Amino acid sequence: MSHEFAPEVRRAVLAHMNGDHHDDNVLIARAFGPDPEATTAEMTGFDGAGGDWVVGPDAVALRVPWLGGSITERAEVRREIVALYDEACRRLGVPARPH
Repeated sequence: MSHEFAPEVRRAVLAHMNGDHHDDNVLIARAFGPDPEATTAEMTGFDGAGGDWVVGPDAVALRVPWLGGSITERAEVRREIVALYDEACRRLGVPARPH
């Protein structure tokens, strides 16, 4: 069973990702999901094994495992989301912004 983060941690991360990083969510969805043309994506959850997004108008569920393996600490969530973003940019041939 993967690590479950406290509700306040989940709320804070999801609010940040969906409020400040909409374009990053879309890049991750395009790179890791079945639709390379997706225009919308919302991060809906995460645990120690990976992150969850809902993609597109059909609300397709997307689960992406963390690239660095399982995590248990809040600070590791940021590291893993940044890794997904960087890998998405690499896969899509999009320049990544500095972190």
